[in-house]
Amino acid sequence: MTNSLNRREFLTLSSSLMLLTIPVAANPPRPLDQPATSQKRWGLLIDTSKCSSGCDACVNACHIENGVTGNNRPASDAQWIRKVTVKDKQTQKVTSLPLMCQHCENPPCVDVCPTTASFKRADGIVLVDKHLCIGCRYCMMACPYKARSFIHEKVENQKPHAPRGMGTVESCNLCVKRVDEGKLPACVEACKNAGHSAILFGDLKDPNSEIFQKLQKVSSTALRADMGLNPGVRYENL
Repeated sequence: MTNSLNRREFLTLSSSLMLLTIPVAANPPRPLDQPATSQKRWGLLIDTSKCSSGCDACVNACHIENGVTGNNRPASDAQWIRKVTVKDKQTQKVTSLPLMCQHCENPPCVDVCPTTASFKRADGIVLVDKHLCIGCRYCMMACPYKARSFIHEKVENQKPHAPRGMGTVESCNLCVKRVDEGKLPACVEACKNAGHSAILFGDLKDPNSEIFQKLQKVSSTALRADMGLNPGVRYENL
């Protein structure tokens, strides 16, 4: 046996190594000529024990990705995702967690919308059609998570994939464009890059997905489970 390789062997080995280093998409991209399918349901599992109270990487990434800007007025500025602190009244345990649209299976925002601007895709992602939104804000009142924002002022420098407009309502869209491209939502990617990996994204219906398998093993909580909305966002260690 010899340690040397001929040219053909070298090229074959090099090609194999290159294949190993090609980044794999988080999920297969959806063909543009095919609609979203109910065979999938996208969701998040957030491990609050890994979420640092002083970290807002997920918030910053979300707002950068979707062109969400404000005027330093927390009470009225749009927030697609925000960090909140909750306290257990019995144990006094304080927990920090990110809160966004929960992408409910039975979304009350869709039920009350008079123009069908609020709608749910077949794969569970809840969205707002800005062309149909009249700014009545019924959806904001109906959402038990206070996950929607109203745009009070003119918006400039919008992102083509995330249209925004004065007088309309908006909220987390689970980075739908990235998901359709087979990528992770911006908040998930940022949390991982920050070294926390507190947010897991995937197909809640796929038995082979990491999120499905983990939900079978750990105890998770749905916010306002009493309302029967079956949100697509679950929290671990809450």
